[in-house]
Amino acid sequence: MDIQSNVGSLSAQVSQGADAMNMAVLKKAIDMQAEAALQLVAALPVVSNPSHLGQNVDQMA
Repeated sequence: MDIQSNVGSLSAQVSQGADAMNMAVLKKAIDMQAEAALQLVAALPVVSNPSHLGQNVDQMA
């Protein structure tokens, strides 16, 4: 029995498990950031400008 190949195989399996766990943590962190961003956008006040503002664009050449 080759102990080195068994150790190498076990090490690869542990590494793959750690990679999967790291990806799960990363996805959770991204989801939490997206939720926080949506809450910030929802907390913005609604701006009601007079009807004459924001209708025209001034152009200078």
